[in-house]
Amino acid sequence: MKKKLLLLSILSTFFGFTQEDTSYKKRVLEAAEIDLLFSYYGQDGKNAAVTGGEGTEELTDATSSIVVRIPIGEDDIITVDAGISAYTSASSSNVNPLDGDVNRNASPFSASSGASRQDVLSYFNPSYSHSSDDRNTIVNANAYVSAEYDYFSVGFGGGYTRLFNEKNTEFSINAQVYLDKWNPQYPVELRDGFFDSRITGVGIYTPNFNVFEKETRNSYSVSLGLSQILSKRLQGSIFMDLVSQSGLLSTPFQRVYFGDASNFFIEDFQLADDVERLPDARFKIPIGARLNYYINDRFVLRSYYRFYTDNWGITAHTVNLEVPIKLSDKFTVYPSYRYYKQTAADYFYAKDVALSTTEFYTSDYDLSGYNANQYGMGIRYKDIFTKTKILTFGLKTLDLRVNKYDRSDGLNAFIVSFGTTFVGN
Repeated sequence: MKKKLLLLSILSTFFGFTQEDTSYKKRVLEAAEIDLLFSYYGQDGKNAAVTGGEGTEELTDATSSIVVRIPIGEDDIITVDAGISAYTSASSSNVNPLDGDVNRNASPFSASSGASRQDVLSYFNPSYSHSSDDRNTIVNANAYVSAEYDYFSVGFGGGYTRLFNEKNTEFSINAQVYLDKWNPQYPVELRDGFFDSRITGVGIYTPNFNVFEKETRNSYSVSLGLSQILSKRLQGSIFMDLVSQSGLLSTPFQRVYFGDASNFFIEDFQLADDVERLPDARFKIPIGARLNYYINDRFVLRSYYRFYTDNWGITAHTVNLEVPIKLSDKFTVYPSYRYYKQTAADYFYAKDVALSTTEFYTSDYDLSGYNANQYGMGIRYKDIFTKTKILTFGLKTLDLRVNKYDRSDGLNAFIVSFGTTFVGN
């Protein structure tokens, strides 16, 4: 870079006698970058929403994605983020617990081997950003599309960022719209024409069920952020989101069992009285803050707090602490801890508690009251000189992170993620 600047200076001086002086402007992004990301997630628990708040929550998910950032001239960047996620779920397999192995005893605590136990989600997310000549203003726009078997989503949005006070202060505003469409997959016993001679119970199985009239879900959000360098060692930021959702906010395949209805079974599997019913509108407000403190050349303290509330009755608090420890010029480790606590939604009922006369109800424990602890460790390798080459790209960073998640309702999970960044020459 120094050689380029020197050459430009010499050329500018040489041609200065015959034309106007031309100054050098640093590119926003010097060369194309490629991120390759992979994660593996696994969980287990005993409160599956698919089976009315009781049953296995075993699930595994493998996700891979690629992010390509390409400089367009000196001021513009085009980014393309695309990926695919494949999961296998014991709980979702019980959308149809009678499918698959005929020798299996139907039960909420075991998985069906049928087609509903797995799915694939793919997404495509291009974006564009433009920086002003003084690099104090950035505008961006993005689009999004994703698809899986029972859900399709398309989105678009944009944002504006302004830097003040010699770039010590940054303000940003972003807006996003998602227009989604369900392909509802109802529990097998609630589908038209269902009959099974193995049904047991007192009386005749007549569930309180009607299909949803709306099959769309729209989400609109506005995000505001303010970041400030407070001193040579301290940086802080605050942010707020305003999120409005409307349409089909219930999940069509999540069962509910009523406390005032007779129980009916096929083998050990209880048949649904209905699926979850939730209001067709929701408004969310998360408000958060970050405070990062540079202790010395080896340690940095990163802290985060978020308060969340919505009009469904949930309030939540999140506290996160991360302490990057620089082991050398190239290696840094990231121990972290996260605590989360929330109250239950107004419409949450455990199994066999909701009444058939109630307007809204769910037995999804994601909407229950609980607290959770997450413990993490990561390690990063960084080489700003990109000495390791693969074809024409140099390896800039390697990241490996492992997180363990424990929830008070018995859900346990872990995630392993790996990422690399390559820079073009």
